[in-house]
Amino acid sequence: MKPKIMVLNGPNLNMLGTRQPEIYGYDTLADIEGRLRKLAKVHGLDLAFRQSNHEGELVTWIQEARTSCAGIIINPAAYTHTSVAILDALLTCDMPVIELHLSNPHTREEFRHRSFVSPIVKGIICGFGAHGYELAFEAVARLVGPKSGMRQVAGKKGRSAA
Repeated sequence: MKPKIMVLNGPNLNMLGTRQPEIYGYDTLADIEGRLRKLAKVHGLDLAFRQSNHEGELVTWIQEARTSCAGIIINPAAYTHTSVAILDALLTCDMPVIELHLSNPHTREEFRHRSFVSPIVKGIICGFGAHGYELAFEAVARLVGPKSGMRQVAGKKGRSAA
């Protein structure tokens, strides 16, 4: 069974391509998913790609990933700045988590400068638009892929033994 990467997208990301394209670009979420599916094939990984405007649904998917995935890429969108629930769910995950943002929140309004999830993730990719998803996937693939050096734990990839 190939390791699976969960890619989670928060509120309003279903509007990519039409919502503020000067900030978020013209790529749709379907465009991004298509590129990631190709990357997953190249790396010998499976991909679960999901979007929700509902915080609780994102929390449920994070909880599911604990037993079915080797890594998570999350673009919490507006929940980045507000969701203790998403933080708490991510804290239960013993796998690499990459935080992703299309824009650079640090160059935007001050309320976007604070992330509840940043302190607990392996890394953060922001400001590269849709290409950031590919960068995040490459990063997590190196951490959990067959040649990553990650040890197998209870039937799934876990943290490095080092």
